[in-house]
Amino acid sequence: MLKDNIFQKIIDKEIPAKIAYEDDLCLAFHDINPQAPVHVLIIPRKVIATHAELTDADRDLLGHLHLVAVKLAKQLGLDDGYRIVVNCLDRGGQTVPHLHMHLMGGRAFHWPPG
Repeated sequence: MLKDNIFQKIIDKEIPAKIAYEDDLCLAFHDINPQAPVHVLIIPRKVIATHAELTDADRDLLGHLHLVAVKLAKQLGLDDGYRIVVNCLDRGGQTVPHLHMHLMGGRAFHWPPG
């Protein structure tokens, strides 16, 4: 079932995307429905449906995703700040069953977010 999601198809190059970063552990691409001037999705190549399914074995992968976010924020000129969002399950706003981080910036964000 997870192999049928849109993010896996982007990883497999079945669907085109504007790639911002790629390595052996993850892929980052610009969101097609951006919620900020800069909106990049960072996804692991490993199939993990949602944040709630992370295990101790994923510790290094999660750290890597965060370091990629830092690198991208610098490359994309988000020197004045940015937001990283991980939605989890339906009530948390997750719409694709593949763990992903939203890196957003280029405008001011407010709190609370929702």
